[in-house]
Amino acid sequence: MGWLQSRRLRFLAACVAAFFVLLVALRAVFYLFFSEVGETVTASSGALWQTLGVGLRFDLRLALLLVLPLCVLAWLPRVNLATSAFMRGLAQAYLTLATLVVVLIYILDFGHYVYLGDRLNVTALRFLEDTAISTQMVWESYPVVWITLGWLGLTALMAWLFAVLGRRLLKRPARRIRARSLWAGGAIVFVLVVFGLLGRVTHINWENPVPLRWSDAFASGDKAVAALGLNPVLFLYDTSQLDADPYDLDAVKRYYPMMADFLDLPAERRGELNYERHVAVQPHRLDPQRPPNIVVVMLESLGASRVGAYGTPFDPTPNLDRIAEDGWFFEHFYVPVTGTAKSIWAFLTGIPDVAPEETASRNPLIGHQRMIVNQLDGYRKLYMVGGNAGWANLEGLLTRSIQGLELYEEGDWKGGNVDVWGISDLELFKESNAILEQIPEDQPFFAFIQTAGNHRPFTIPPNNDDFQVRDDLSEEELRANGFRNAAQYNAVRLLDYNVGRYMEMARESGYFDNTIFVFFGDHNNRITTLPHMPRFQEVLGLESHHVPHMIYAPALLEPRHIREAVSLIDVMPTVAGLIGQDYDNTTLGRDIQQPAPEGDRTAFVVLREGPAPQIGAVTADHLARLNHDGEAASLHELYSDNPEQDRSEEQPETYEHLFNLARGFYETSRYLFYDNAIRDEHARQAAGDGAD
Repeated sequence: MGWLQSRRLRFLAACVAAFFVLLVALRAVFYLFFSEVGETVTASSGALWQTLGVGLRFDLRLALLLVLPLCVLAWLPRVNLATSAFMRGLAQAYLTLATLVVVLIYILDFGHYVYLGDRLNVTALRFLEDTAISTQMVWESYPVVWITLGWLGLTALMAWLFAVLGRRLLKRPARRIRARSLWAGGAIVFVLVVFGLLGRVTHINWENPVPLRWSDAFASGDKAVAALGLNPVLFLYDTSQLDADPYDLDAVKRYYPMMADFLDLPAERRGELNYERHVAVQPHRLDPQRPPNIVVVMLESLGASRVGAYGTPFDPTPNLDRIAEDGWFFEHFYVPVTGTAKSIWAFLTGIPDVAPEETASRNPLIGHQRMIVNQLDGYRKLYMVGGNAGWANLEGLLTRSIQGLELYEEGDWKGGNVDVWGISDLELFKESNAILEQIPEDQPFFAFIQTAGNHRPFTIPPNNDDFQVRDDLSEEELRANGFRNAAQYNAVRLLDYNVGRYMEMARESGYFDNTIFVFFGDHNNRITTLPHMPRFQEVLGLESHHVPHMIYAPALLEPRHIREAVSLIDVMPTVAGLIGQDYDNTTLGRDIQQPAPEGDRTAFVVLREGPAPQIGAVTADHLARLNHDGEAASLHELYSDNPEQDRSEEQPETYEHLFNLARGFYETSRYLFYDNAIRDEHARQAAGDGAD
């Protein structure tokens, strides 16, 4: 253990410890003097300790990040912390400045929490828009002089501590350390730092290690409890990646009358940017003896162009084809934006995920959304995913938004991981079915099963019951018909096989006949050529959004073929209508069995993502395509011989109608991120919703 005698290593470790103790002390100050937990908010001891444990791991991560720059100064050749007084002085200056900034952020965070009930985030920058008023308010509301003295005094104390550590650990005589010991010590320190930065030591899938994220602090679902688990420096950084001006309020108001018509809002509900409408029990409701169960199966990366029911050759999906034939088959079904996290967000919230960067689920300011699923009276709610639910911070959205959710993820399953995405889909279906069939018959449930196998690296697990890989088709044949290679083709076949096996297991259970099964693809992945699909899919860029969708309940529903354009955001309202649930709808999805006020039913799509997205409004026969600001707009006939031709001048009414719907959907979706979020009035003002 001679490596422990390294002067530089011991100094760096001591600096990490000093920062960690400081951060823990500041966390204790927040808990004792600012948190509502224990006063107006109660929490179980288990939830409290779990959340505080998350917070301590965040503190350790920040302490490590603060000291990492010193590693460069410590191991420079010849001139470094151990040999140069200048380098030691530079390190002292850095440590003092870092402490000054960190303590200041904590002070601002404490004040922000007292004033607005939220940890410090990017929305605080709005106070800089009127510096004079904000400064006067702070001066009149807080003991600024004493706070400043405390800030500088604490910084001076930490600076003194770092100076003492430097004198005692860096200036002492050097001791010779064997090379073998140094290498061993370096490896040990590297491993410890990796685990410290990762923030977890268990349930790690090393093919896809998901680090500790802000969403882990929200496991309890209570905002006040979650505040105890956040680190304000790291949280401020996370939210700094967000747009400080997330929507155009003038544009939202301009398109509100049109969107109110689109949503068929009653006249008495058309208030100032009000989108809420109450949907009564529908006459088309099913009439079973007891409330139907709902099982949603997300088909990873499965586009319509790879499903036999949509015309794909080589029989890749016989089980899904039978489901399409015996259930409700949606010919023109579109996800608003491609990507797994964006589709899950749209399905659950009813809002297209038009976030320009990353995904809406990564935005902690909007992670608690109103959802129809919470209005399913008496239903147990379960979410099953073979991998880590923290990916894209989906766990934060799920646990904060869905009341009483039972979340099953990586680490909860008996089966072992087969690749980066966790357990195999077949094992996921088997274990999920085992959980569902244990639920009493008189207890309705809503279950979401998220598959992942039809995704790179297209793993074919060794245990697949009697599934057989098909290798009789050439790569040329497959590439000419929408499959990149045989691995991808067999991954689609395996997904379909697993769906078939799940249907067999469900039929043998007691819940099959009283369950509505909902299947949808989250997006299509990059394809080659699609001779079997209508030409507009390729030339207009809709193939990534066009995915399979079937609603299957052979004991409850007659087969039906729906040709109208339907969006992913319409699924939950449609299912709620089927089960006879009355509900409040606060977002943009609509029950497809209710008339569409716009005539030809329309779906919104984002055709190109990024800071300057291209958007569109698509019906069963037309697509309006335009930039988000309305520039470069065109209208296209989908089934014409020349779908890429602009028809806007030939059909001006259709063009104007779809153009405005696309713009209205885009602007309204950005606004609804925040309007549909559940926050108190202080938080709404912080985000600008309640600003005069």
